[in-house]
Amino acid sequence: MTVLITGGSGFLGTELVRQAVSVGRRPAATFHSRPGSDDGATWHHLDLRDPIRLEEVLDTVAPAAVINATSGGADWAVTAEGGIRLAQAAADRSIRLVHVSSDAVFSGTGRDWYDESRLPDPLTPYGAAKAAAETAVRLLCPGAAVARTSLIIGHGRSEHEQLVHALAAGTRQGALFTDDIRCPVHVEDLAAALWEIALSNAAGIFHLAGPDALSRYAMGELIARRDGLDPARLPSAYRAGTGLPGGLDVRLDSCATQQKLRTRLRGAREFLSENSPEPT
Repeated sequence: MTVLITGGSGFLGTELVRQAVSVGRRPAATFHSRPGSDDGATWHHLDLRDPIRLEEVLDTVAPAAVINATSGGADWAVTAEGGIRLAQAAADRSIRLVHVSSDAVFSGTGRDWYDESRLPDPLTPYGAAKAAAETAVRLLCPGAAVARTSLIIGHGRSEHEQLVHALAAGTRQGALFTDDIRCPVHVEDLAAALWEIALSNAAGIFHLAGPDALSRYAMGELIARRDGLDPARLPSAYRAGTGLPGGLDVRLDSCATQQKLRTRLRGAREFLSENSPEPT
């Protein structure tokens, strides 16, 4: 079974490729700027804004499934239109699609937990783009899986871990918010869960986030302690009143999804424990 990983050179995509290669699979993967370093995959340049190139890659690879781990940020042409274009192409070819989405599709205004049944109500361009892509995937590919996740952590290479190190070293300005709540997930757990879903016939909405709801500051403290940094060096602030867009308290409830999975989604307090050091 050939699986194509779009966004294969990104943080999550790299882990998806690594896990596939580690069990003897040879996935195909796409990149935008430069290919990933894992030579166990076949690499293809792809810009989801280019419909002709997308058709070429799909015709060359002929995948049975696609995991869309592309990270286009708030770029509507990539995140929304690119996701829609991929969903249409997958539907035309009867390709199984697993679409990675985000907790940014929710406003966080209710200060409660968001389960898989909640409807998107995004506040940001990024959240709106993700919500638009979700809608298209579900309409065009009824057998597809949409997997929403939260802050992705792991191996010291995530943007969140790098930010903590830079703030502690004083090489970057800014602060970690004490009122900005998310449910971090380890990249290994997330990738394993995505593979489990991709290799099944599961369809619908899935939430793949950790069970611990933490502020960005509390998460930063855990990262600092794990990595031998002084948490007291981390600047803190309130995000409320700053005018920055996006939900403050967005907690993904992954309980229903977890009951369907063999993969256990660990909480940040566990995988960021000082007794569980990460390689740097």
